[in-house]
Amino acid sequence: MSVQQKLIDRARKVLPAGGFGNFDADVILQRGQGAHVWDVDGNEYIDYLICSGPMLLGHGHPEVLETVHEQLGNGMTFFANNALGIELAEEICNAVACAEQVRFVSTGGEADMYALRLARAFTGRDKIIKFEGGYHGMSAEAQMSLAPEKPGNFPRPVPDSAGIPDAVAEQMLIAPYNDIDFARSLIDEYAGEVAAIIVEPLQRIIPPAPGFLQGLRDLCTEKGVVLIFDEVVTGFRLAYGGAQEFFGVTPDVCTLGKIIGGGFPLAAIAGKADIMAHFDKSKTGTDGFLMQIGTLSGNPVAAAAGLKTMEILRRPGQYEKLFAIGQTLIDAIGTHLNDAGQAHVVAGYPPMFDIVYTDKPVRNYRDVLNSDQNKVARFNKVLRERRILKSPAKTYISLALSDDDLAETVDAISAASKALNG
Repeated sequence: MSVQQKLIDRARKVLPAGGFGNFDADVILQRGQGAHVWDVDGNEYIDYLICSGPMLLGHGHPEVLETVHEQLGNGMTFFANNALGIELAEEICNAVACAEQVRFVSTGGEADMYALRLARAFTGRDKIIKFEGGYHGMSAEAQMSLAPEKPGNFPRPVPDSAGIPDAVAEQMLIAPYNDIDFARSLIDEYAGEVAAIIVEPLQRIIPPAPGFLQGLRDLCTEKGVVLIFDEVVTGFRLAYGGAQEFFGVTPDVCTLGKIIGGGFPLAAIAGKADIMAHFDKSKTGTDGFLMQIGTLSGNPVAAAAGLKTMEILRRPGQYEKLFAIGQTLIDAIGTHLNDAGQAHVVAGYPPMFDIVYTDKPVRNYRDVLNSDQNKVARFNKVLRERRILKSPAKTYISLALSDDDLAETVDAISAASKALNG
């Protein structure tokens, strides 16, 4: 029996479903370096999972490791302000258009939860508009219509998890992504009740339609609603200033994670000072104060890793390289799937994308849901057999990928495309 199988058997005894709740529990990774990871049996993979996004520079970047090792000798965490955390907040405010102030947490899900609470505190309203299929962490609100197998009628939410009180659904309004008219109709129908619209500017891999994000911006400004961009994934990935820079639309609040911690637990809520003031009791009083405490929030190890990662990303040519790498694979996918006669859409942008098997435009969650999911599984299975590691529905690009990595990946794409006709 392999080392991996022994660990799988052990895990099934002590972990529900044998895993941590994240990736495939039958893969047990031991090491990562650059754009490669190795499982406990020594099998090597080219890594397009990259920890679900944080490792934009690849695993074990020497400059990041050096700064982390230096900080480890000075302390891992303090539950108090530290200079590196303050410096990181300053750099986020310099980089991100909506960021006048920052509050740190440890995970993107926490950041999204607090962003919704912040909007409610600021507006005095309760209802939240969320787009079907949008991922905003694991809070009760976020688990409404995240990935319903049987979507209901808009705007009624469908809970994706057990254990959520019915009362949560009463405060959530679900809209189709890329439909500005429907969002406006909801705000008009629930006039004076909507605190915020929360949106992934790039929803999973689905791009915003021309004018959609600006339409949300205009609508929220007109109606006094807080616009929240969930940039946990897109922050510092599509551009140094995130999706706000890439699309040229500025929200009131955004959430950040993944890249800003350089592979360590760190996330943030960033926004306009008058909204962020609700984290400061001296400015809002007891009734307007939003309590937020986190043992590891802003810890100096994660801040050091994030600062060095962001410094590297500011160097000339980094984003041009990232887009070029991704475009190489997008072009290869198009060539080989077209040669195989497979109708498809490559949805997303070069730093992050995936394949949707459909002959129709992909504008929202239901377009993805109604595509050929069997082909997704078959294609990904061949990639895994060819030692390409990726998420079931997303391909993350890292700057560590080499020309040899890309050539090997293109060969795997060719094999997977042909297998769809087998």
